[in-house]
Amino acid sequence: MTPQPNPQVGAAVKAADRKHVFHSWSAQELIDPLAVAGAEGSYFWDYDGNRYLDFTSGLVYTNIGYQHPKVVAAIQEQAGKMTTFAPAFAIESRSEAARLIAERTPGDLDKIFFTNAGADAVEHALRMARLHTGRPKVLSAYRSYHGGTQQAINATGDPRRWASDTGTAGVVRFWAPFLYRSRFYAETEEQECARALEHLESTIQFEGPQTIAAIILETVPGTAGIMLPPKGYLAGVREICDRYGIVFILDEVMAGFGRTGKWFAADLYDVTPDLLTFAKGVNSGYVPLGGVAISGAIAETFAKRPYPGGLTYSGHPLACAAAVATINVMEEEGIVEHAAKLGSEVIEPALRDLASRHPSVGEVRGVGMFWALELVRDRSTREPLVPYNAAGEANAPMAAFGAAAKANGLWPFINMNRTHVVPALNITESEAKEGLSALDVALAAADEHVA
Repeated sequence: MTPQPNPQVGAAVKAADRKHVFHSWSAQELIDPLAVAGAEGSYFWDYDGNRYLDFTSGLVYTNIGYQHPKVVAAIQEQAGKMTTFAPAFAIESRSEAARLIAERTPGDLDKIFFTNAGADAVEHALRMARLHTGRPKVLSAYRSYHGGTQQAINATGDPRRWASDTGTAGVVRFWAPFLYRSRFYAETEEQECARALEHLESTIQFEGPQTIAAIILETVPGTAGIMLPPKGYLAGVREICDRYGIVFILDEVMAGFGRTGKWFAADLYDVTPDLLTFAKGVNSGYVPLGGVAISGAIAETFAKRPYPGGLTYSGHPLACAAAVATINVMEEEGIVEHAAKLGSEVIEPALRDLASRHPSVGEVRGVGMFWALELVRDRSTREPLVPYNAAGEANAPMAAFGAAAKANGLWPFINMNRTHVVPALNITESEAKEGLSALDVALAAADEHVA
């Protein structure tokens, strides 16, 4: 679709937004939201006719791009039949969505509890773990994000937690492996893995294994930096959980549904958790939907004992119809396989080439359509481009990088010292190269701040 400029409408949209919309994660008077006129495939555009290649996939959820006609048609068809119905009933789109999801989750995660988003999926997974074990504590990692609701934000390990952290949520944090900024003085992935597992088990022993209900990890941490766990780490966590009777929760809200080139990132590591949370890519965010995939053992806990939790819109028919259509489209069009192939053959080589030419790039890491560039002032010392949790003038180098990307038609995903490369999974090779070329230009702005 060719964007048609309409600045007058854009100004009205912007004015109404500024007067009435309260934006998340923002100081309301310091933001300047772009008024978006439309979106299709891997692109969106504003009312001035400027078109942007979206390297954010919305917020890493439009896995099949914007306005896929088959998913739009499925939502329209479902709306014509049944727009909504209460969650206590068996509904065709809900049943079919649960079946299709369960067929793709690892192991025996065959029961699906539907939520409205990823954060409440985490809330319910933690509740299930506590009720299943009768234990109060949850272990979560620093450098993690699990959602913005009360329990989910307290399970989070990055600065977004700080303002809401009461210290009474029963959450204990630990360091997960990240060799580039190792907390364990490791020199190899093998050392990092072994020392991180030793640290985790020591934390459990000092906290009291009998008090710990669950360990929750993002299979591949997303906004915290796309840090792939070293070989053997998740299997090691699985073994520790089994030994101490702890529920193992994998948060796949961001990594799931093809983002890593597998249906679920757990498949990369041949590990099955007890609970798996999902959202985002399950239906590309066309209608809000999330959920928890539940193992047989935990499902059995609630076979004759009511589960004390639910949501008014759990398994909403429109959202589930979108999920059914999205999963079928991903199968029919080979989107998961495409993400793996394009990631390994185009994205990764191009990013490593950028790293070789731009001194601001300290490390490239990722898999599939899930990549991050770690930006630094000094490669030898690994000093970050901006300080941890920087804002205002301290964040100027990252702001300059972002502005340069947008000026070249690329909408980047930036979090602290990293730019993420997370386009739609069905992005074409030519579109990917277009975005990578714009990224090349934008990195020159970061290079100006290298020591």
